[in-house]
Amino acid sequence: MRQRSFIAITAALAAGALTLTACGSRGDDGGSDSEGGGTTVVIGVDAPLTGDLSAMGLGIKNSADLAVKTANKEKAVDGITFKIEALDDQGQPSAGQQNATKFVANKDVLGVVGPLNSSVAESMQKVFDDAKLVEVSPANTGPSLTQGPDWQTKKVRQYKSYFRTATTDAIQGPFAAQYVFNDAKKKKVFVIDDKKTYGAGLAATFTEEFKKLGGTVAGTEHINPDTKDFSAVATKVKKSGADVVYYGGEYPQAGPLSKQIKAAGANIPLVGGDGIKDDNFLSLAGAGATGDLATSVGAPVEELPSAKDFVADYKAGGYKEEYSAYGGYSYDSTWAIIEAVKKVVEDNDGKLPDDARAKVTEAMQNVSFDGVTGKVSFDEYGDATNKQLTVYAVKNGAWAAVKSGTYTG
Repeated sequence: MRQRSFIAITAALAAGALTLTACGSRGDDGGSDSEGGGTTVVIGVDAPLTGDLSAMGLGIKNSADLAVKTANKEKAVDGITFKIEALDDQGQPSAGQQNATKFVANKDVLGVVGPLNSSVAESMQKVFDDAKLVEVSPANTGPSLTQGPDWQTKKVRQYKSYFRTATTDAIQGPFAAQYVFNDAKKKKVFVIDDKKTYGAGLAATFTEEFKKLGGTVAGTEHINPDTKDFSAVATKVKKSGADVVYYGGEYPQAGPLSKQIKAAGANIPLVGGDGIKDDNFLSLAGAGATGDLATSVGAPVEELPSAKDFVADYKAGGYKEEYSAYGGYSYDSTWAIIEAVKKVVEDNDGKLPDDARAKVTEAMQNVSFDGVTGKVSFDEYGDATNKQLTVYAVKNGAWAAVKSGTYTG
């Protein structure tokens, strides 16, 4: 799923309370000696902690925090204390790139969880790769991030330091198309996207599969994500005769868009991806959202036996915000970094080597464990091997899971 001159200051202030500096002298091993004689390893978290997408971003940060606290409590890695440093990218690529540079400059950081937005990831990948600093996103779904710009015809891994625990839009878009056409019996779609990497890519993969199935595209439109007035496009949707709208983008725009389409007289469902599957969509879309649909990565966390402890521990942790769509994936992304650090420490006589970052990145490729969201491991591109997705529908003012599975091409 996802520029301003003052971003660096804003990010620094937002992260101030969370920035953790290890005690003692700092060596070249990527960790600091702590007063207790152990080593402190920082795991960075990059997400939109303020702004329209903060509901998802704070869920990512809190879930990473929970993973780190759990690891320390369980002494997951002998002699290592984990801490997080969270920076706010506000969903802006320029801020994400600045944050990446900050993480690289902190030698204690051995891995980064995030970002939320695929467009932000594009600005961060090379910075991390040049520093051999591993990045694990719980939410990026743009296929080109791992498989290159020509992923549909020639898959080429882009960066060895980039991994993700969420599946991609190469699967999510077609999965949604199959549900809309075969299950919801909708044959004529109006496709809208926000022109961003995530939204445009998702809309494209949905459209290709929908047409392949025999569906008709009644019209297409690109919106400006900085506006909330979609009356003109709502009128176009009404005039097109479409029986469904597919929106590639995120909930801050999807909610008002759904509401205004209904107000224009087109009483048809709006369908989107994981970027709209948030409770904020429900309040923005209003009562008319009943019947709207969203796909999201994995199965519903609340229904997974593997996630029972996560759900209970998150609630007990007293976090003010919900874990949102990517909480479980953020926890697993953080734990993947912890597992990689553990492997490196065990292979180096119980301590971090001088080239810890490079070794952690190398170890990540073979990380495999049973996580909150199911089996966590990575393929040759750094993509999640877990390809499961779920369709949710708005029922009685809440998201309800209606079908889980994966795309079958």
